[in-house]
Amino acid sequence: MSRIVVIGAGIGGMATAARLSVKGHQVTIVEQSDQVGGKAGAYSRDGFVFDTGPSLITLPAVYRDLFLKTGTSLEDNVDLQPVEPGTSYRWSDGTRVTLPGVNPAAAATALGDALGGTAREDWLALIARAAEIWRITRKPFLESPLTGTRELLALAKSPRDVRTVAPTTSLRGLGRKYLRDPRLRMLLDRYATYSGSDPRKAPAALSTIPYVEQTFGSWHIGGGVHKLADALAARCEERKIDILLNSDVTRIVLDEGRVRSVELSDGSHLEADIVVSNADASHLYGDLVSGNRADAALRQLRKATPSFSGFVMLLAIKGRTPDISHHNVWFPADYNAEFDAVFKGRPATDPTIYACVPDDPLMRPDADHESWFVLINAPRHGHGKNEFDWSQTDFANNYADRMVELLAERGTDLRSRILWRELITPADLEARTRAPGGSIYGTSSNGMRAAFLRPANTSPIEGLYLVGGSSHPGGGLPLVGMSAEIVAETIGRARKRN
Repeated sequence: MSRIVVIGAGIGGMATAARLSVKGHQVTIVEQSDQVGGKAGAYSRDGFVFDTGPSLITLPAVYRDLFLKTGTSLEDNVDLQPVEPGTSYRWSDGTRVTLPGVNPAAAATALGDALGGTAREDWLALIARAAEIWRITRKPFLESPLTGTRELLALAKSPRDVRTVAPTTSLRGLGRKYLRDPRLRMLLDRYATYSGSDPRKAPAALSTIPYVEQTFGSWHIGGGVHKLADALAARCEERKIDILLNSDVTRIVLDEGRVRSVELSDGSHLEADIVVSNADASHLYGDLVSGNRADAALRQLRKATPSFSGFVMLLAIKGRTPDISHHNVWFPADYNAEFDAVFKGRPATDPTIYACVPDDPLMRPDADHESWFVLINAPRHGHGKNEFDWSQTDFANNYADRMVELLAERGTDLRSRILWRELITPADLEARTRAPGGSIYGTSSNGMRAAFLRPANTSPIEGLYLVGGSSHPGGGLPLVGMSAEIVAETIGRARKRN
């Protein structure tokens, strides 16, 4: 049995802790804030409830496996609900389509009916290619530790698999090959934003995201997706895992190059044989550990393009909005201009607008109100190159006003129905989560080497491991859950060898 300290009570940290406790380890979680969940947070006021992080569950099998292996089932602990219909998309030419929450064939039919031409056949062909990419990459690239050369060599043994995955092709390039309608290509491009990336630079393998979403369904949790964090905290409590809130880690103490303890801001120490960091990898290697190995890891990390951030509006709305779906996307006329702006440090003037409007009685004061979570892709906060100073309160308020006006221009006018609003800027995200610049996903997937620049789960420091969206295999609830399993299994194998 090892003494393990997990830094951060985010989804990844708690999931790892629960899995490690089953293996017999003594686990303590330390969390710098006064609540669990990390980026999977919530905001409540006047009966309105909002998720402030993930608003969608995909690939629920990841969390079904976690809950079953640590106690009772996922469905025994959260109210998991299929989202049907799934997402409504609106383009600048007035075209609109609402896709089902599950079933690629039905989604293709809906696209064909709305867009005409060869849209149905084109989308089916793309999803078939994405299914093959998923089959090839799921086990070696997403569910296993990524070391770099070994995975590439294994893939290279099959020229057919190399051609299918197309590691040198971008998501945009794959869309051009399969999708003749520019509106369909824009829809595919959006899936790059699931990892804070640019579709012109992100790999074709991201086409697996719509495949997974449409094949395994879109899901909501009654009361909000943040309830997953509450359920994980309860599972940790059941397994006798201590979660120490308001416990800020100032450094990880090393002895002869391996982990010895974790030092807290009050000067106290928690002895540890193993430390699992659910903190952002940049914060870990830049602030919490020192030495040549940490410096080398930080230099490697800085070779990658950081993911962009998000500008969030929480809108308390009076009345019901006709034809609104659970998930809604309003596309701009020029998607390229949006990506050019956010990766060059400028808030986009005509961005994509995403809104999550759950038809969930637990998330609104009554049936005549709506809770709107609105997300705009935004540049990272900061004062350096390709960053923007989001601490300017006046700018943030004016930008929010403009986004509400833009929604009205695109056909959804909320201006007379907003009771109040709360804003969360990239500066706020950085302060709350210590993600540098408010990057939602750590590093982006921009470039064919991006996956291998993302920090490995096993650090170069003995006894130190990384979990969560800023480490392998990446951001988003399914990948974070996979990350937790990889770390727990890796630690288990390492302890057996020792």
